[in-house]
This record gives sequence, structure tokens and C-alpha cells, in this order.
Amino acid sequence: MQLRTLRAFVEVVRQGGFSQAAKIVFATQPTVSKAVKQLEDELGVVLLDRAGHRPVLTAAGEIVYRRALTLLTERDDMLREIDDLRGLRRGELRLGLPPLGSSVLFAPLFASFRQRYPGVAIRLVEHGSKRLEELLMAGEVELIATLLPLRPDFDWQPARREPLYALIPPGHALNGAARVTLAQLRETPFILFEGGFALNAVIIGACQRSGFTPVEAARSGQIDFIAALVAAGLGVAFLPRMIAEQQKRPGIHLAALDEPDTDWDMALAWRRGGYLSHAARAWLALAKGA
Repeated sequence: MQLRTLRAFVEVVRQGGFSQAAKIVFATQPTVSKAVKQLEDELGVVLLDRAGHRPVLTAAGEIVYRRALTLLTERDDMLREIDDLRGLRRGELRLGLPPLGSSVLFAPLFASFRQRYPGVAIRLVEHGSKRLEELLMAGEVELIATLLPLRPDFDWQPARREPLYALIPPGHALNGAARVTLAQLRETPFILFEGGFALNAVIIGACQRSGFTPVEAARSGQIDFIAALVAAGLGVAFLPRMIAEQQKRPGIHLAALDEPDTDWDMALAWRRGGYLSHAARAWLALAKGA
């Protein structure tokens, strides 16, 4: 069993087809199909149900896919360790950041890191916290920025803690209040983030502790658009203070959210027990001193 055969199989599953996987592994579709068939013959089981528009894992395929991810992650860890023997004159940092807050928190770190380690390439992916945690567990990134609390599979160091502020729309009875509670806003529609954003769980969880489920006016992954919806009077939104202050516009009033356990608590996280490259450790050290 060869690692490149396992890689071909994993990419067929990830990409949802043989043609798409071929582009990722830089091979032809027949080569990828042959590699998966060779793996099935070697194991003596069918790994993929090919009857539909896209291949579906069989029960045996689920097992092989899970184990293959582990093997490929271990291989990547080994290669990173070898790269580290060359120091930080070269290498790669695979980093996952959320759209919310990264421009304020991490853009200056990018500049500092590039200045100190010009030979290290940064491969950045941007997703909501839930997807970033999946990528971290799969070994596709080394470090992510995500909200606390975290699952026990991760180690972490703090990055930034900010209170939440409510963006109150024009004409609202609380427009002008210094502090607001969720109970005071229960009759106001909420403008939330898309499902992959961990901030949603913080807000909805706090509402439920206050005895209600908010009525949703809209969801979006774009901060500017959310602020524009508030300015248009569609509802109330919630942002960390440092980001809320950047979204001031005519008619919108910022009020501190007076609720326990609603702080935006950002951390840098990595797989517990996983190998961290020197580049990742340098990023953590730089972030800690920022």
C-alpha cells in the first residue's frame, strides 16, 4: 500500500469525484481511478459506491478514509520536522483564520512575521470557526484562530478578549443607551452571522439563558453588510468592541452588551499532541509578544 494511492483515494472523497481529485494530485482521471481500484483490490473490499453522480463511501471506505487521513497527517508532520532541520530559512506555515476580526488582530502579525522570516511561506485559509476546527483535526492547517471554549483535542494560547457591543438601529427605543441587555432586545429582530461562525452560538446561547430564542431578520458573513442592514433599520447586530467601533455610521448607536459569558474570546489553537513546526512556534511567540 503506497501513500500516493491513499492520497488519491482521500482526494476523491474530499473533492467529490475522480476528475476533481485528479487536478489536486496532478494526475489524469484514469490514473486516479486506477489507484483507487488498486487499493480496493489490495484490501479486498469495495471502498466507493460509484452508482450515483458522485462516489459515496461504503462502510469499509469509511474506515479506510479515516485511517488514511491519520497516515497522511503523520507523513506531513514528518516532512515538517525534516524541514525544520533547515531552520526558518525556508518552510511553510499553514494557518487558518476566521473572517471576523482577522484584519485587526493578525494583519500586523503578517507584516512582522514576513520581515523576520522572509523564507517561510504562509498558506492561509479563511473559514468560520467550525470549519477551521475540522481542517485542524484533519491536519490541513497547523494553527487556527477560533473562539473559546475549545474541545479537549486542542491546545491553545490566548489572542484577544473583547466585550460584545450591540449595534442599535436608528429610531430604536434603546438608541442612546450606554448598556443594554438581551432581555431588553428580545422583541427586536437579530441580524446574525452565517452558521459556521462561533459568535452565533455565544449570542443564541445567551438569549436562551435569558429565556427566549431571538427572531432572525437575516444572516450574513460580511461585517459591512451586517452593519448596513442595521443602519437600514432591519434589526440589531452584535460585534466585538474593536470591530463594532469600525462600523460606526449615521444612525447606528453602539451600546455595551451587559450579559455574562458573552465576551469574544479569541485564541490560537493547534492539535493536542501534534507536531508544531518551528514556523508555527515562531508565529505563536510573535503573537504572544504583540
